[in-house]
Amino acid sequence: MKTYLAATALALCFATGAQAAGELNIYAWAESISPALIEKFSKENDVKVNVDSFTSNEDLLTKLQAGSSGYDIATPSQHFLRVMIDEGLIENFEASKLKAYENIEEKWRNQWWDEQQAYSIPLAYGTAGFVVNTDQYKGPTDSFKYFFEPDGELKGKIALLSYPDEVIGAAQLYLGVPFCSEDQAEMKKVLDLLMAQKPAVAAYSSDNIASRLASGEVSAHFWWDGDSLKARKAGSPVSLAITKEGLVGWMDSLVIPKGAPNRDNALKFIEFLSTQENATEQMNFYAHSSPMKVVQEKVTYTKDKAPELYPDVPITFSRTCSAAAQDLVTRVWTQLLQ
Repeated sequence: MKTYLAATALALCFATGAQAAGELNIYAWAESISPALIEKFSKENDVKVNVDSFTSNEDLLTKLQAGSSGYDIATPSQHFLRVMIDEGLIENFEASKLKAYENIEEKWRNQWWDEQQAYSIPLAYGTAGFVVNTDQYKGPTDSFKYFFEPDGELKGKIALLSYPDEVIGAAQLYLGVPFCSEDQAEMKKVLDLLMAQKPAVAAYSSDNIASRLASGEVSAHFWWDGDSLKARKAGSPVSLAITKEGLVGWMDSLVIPKGAPNRDNALKFIEFLSTQENATEQMNFYAHSSPMKVVQEKVTYTKDKAPELYPDVPITFSRTCSAAAQDLVTRVWTQLLQ
C-alpha cells in the first residue's frame, strides 16, 4: 500500500511541551498517518509521538524479528501481519474488545489474517496495478497485457517496483496462476512473462514514482490507487488502469510489537485513530479507502471524485504463502533481477 520515499526513515516528533507525560513510537509506511491527527493526539494526551517510516513489509518484518525494536505501533499489510502473529512478533491486545472494533466496517472484521481480531485494528486498504501517463500513452489499459507484454509506445517506457510482492501477484492474475502456487511449472510461466518484459523495463524502483511518471521518464509504472489519485489531483496526467483480470489488494493494520515500551499509549492511539471523525480525517489525508465507519458527508474522496478507490473489477488480496511457495517467488524475482 503505499507511499514510498527514498529515505529509509522519516522522523516526526510532536509533544505538548518539554515535559510530556509519556511517549509513543510509531513505525509506519512513509506519509501514511495524518500529521494533524498525530499532533492532535499528542496534545490531547500529553504524549510525545515519534514516527519513523519503512519502505517495505520486508523491512518491517526484519526489524521486528531482530527484537527490541522500541516501537509501540506498526502498520503491516495483511499477509505479513499473519506471519507476525505466527512468529509471536506482535501483542495480543484483545482488539475485538476495544471500542475501535465496533467501528470496523462489518465486512472487514475477523478476516483470515486475524480471525479472532485479537492482534490488529485495520487502518487502510487499497489496490495495486499499473498507472499510465495519459499525455504519453493513448492506448488501451483494460488488461495487464498492455503492461506485461508492451509494444509500440510503451517499450522501454515502463517501470515496476523494486520488490516482488504485488508485481508477481499482478502477473499471476494476468496468467491465471493462483497466489501462493507451489507448482514450479506455473511459476516458470510467471518468470518467463517477466523475463520477456524485461527489455521494455526502464527501472525496477519503488522510489520517486510520482516524479518518474510526471516527468515522462516512463509512460507506465506499477503503483497504488491512492498515490495515483493524489498525483492526479495535484495535476499530473496519470490514470490507474482498471484491468479486467482484477487488481491486487492490500490492507494495512495497526498492531503493537511484542515488548512495546508504551503499550498503554499504543492502545490509546489505536482507539483515537479509529473514531469515525478521526478515521474520516485519516482517509482524507492518506487518499486510500478506510475499513472503518466514517462520516460520509465529510469524505473528500467520493466515488465521483476518486474512481481509483472504487474499482469495478475483482480484487484479490495478497496471501500469506507457505515456505515452498515463497521460495518460488523469491527465486523468480532473484532470477529476474540478475
